[in-house]
Amino acid sequence: MRKFLIQIALFILIGLVIAEVASRFFVFTSDIPMRTVNTNQIQKYVPDQQGYWKMKSHKWQVNHLGWPGPLPDSYDNLVTVIGDSFIENFMNPDSCHQSVLLKKEMPNLNFMEAARSGVSLIEAFEIKKELDTLNPKYQLIYASDSDFEESIAQIHPMSDVTQFNLKTNQIAYGKLKSPGLKKILYNWKFVFYLYRRFSSDLSFNDVQASHSEKSDVKDDIPKYRELIDFIHNNYVADNVIIVLKPNTNPIFQNLLSEYEIKFMVLDDTKDKSWSFDYDAHWTCYGHERASLQVSDYLRKYKK
Repeated sequence: MRKFLIQIALFILIGLVIAEVASRFFVFTSDIPMRTVNTNQIQKYVPDQQGYWKMKSHKWQVNHLGWPGPLPDSYDNLVTVIGDSFIENFMNPDSCHQSVLLKKEMPNLNFMEAARSGVSLIEAFEIKKELDTLNPKYQLIYASDSDFEESIAQIHPMSDVTQFNLKTNQIAYGKLKSPGLKKILYNWKFVFYLYRRFSSDLSFNDVQASHSEKSDVKDDIPKYRELIDFIHNNYVADNVIIVLKPNTNPIFQNLLSEYEIKFMVLDDTKDKSWSFDYDAHWTCYGHERASLQVSDYLRKYKK
């Protein structure tokens, strides 16, 4: 019996080794970069990481500043591009990043992305404040309904997302969620593949983080006004342009106008779908269409 159990254990071990080698060679599931928290309480990625998207469709990179995508050759005439997983854009190659596409349209400017899945609007302003040291000409913050909602702890409480607490009138910084367990899963590729394949609760799915569905925000207008009021009073927003994703609720547009915060609204009604069939994130086509509208806005704004 003991010999039989040893043979079974050995068989399972060999099977796991073969499965792990196959998972790494064929990349059954996308590589996920490890996160860290800097001295400003901003969640970034550990610098200088690389990995493959599922089935080696392309390779992603995290630069030495801890942000996904390539860095500009120069920080002169800099425009920062701040956002969540849409701008992080691991699901597309570097050639489809907003910074690369905007540079093609406006070669006299340099563009740098600072994005991470899960970034709320209030954390985007925290990132913006950190990037002020680079003296950018403009700071683009890409946002949608969910980024407003997830910014307020009393509306959508999330411990791993930086939020504004209305009761304390302070920022509650997000904490890394299960970093030890994530590190094991991300490095044990076959087990991570099984988890992603069969788990009904993909709580570790950072790259394709789901966005809350649009809800009726009328009852929460006073709370959103407090958020925008806090942003208006605590951040220098003279060079900020908020790029609202298509179909953003007009209530948020009105609040930004009320506080004279500059914004533009992307329009996807005249194009084919910007998103993947299986995911709400933008394809290369969607990123290209968005960059054309943003560059057009910047040209008019500069004049």
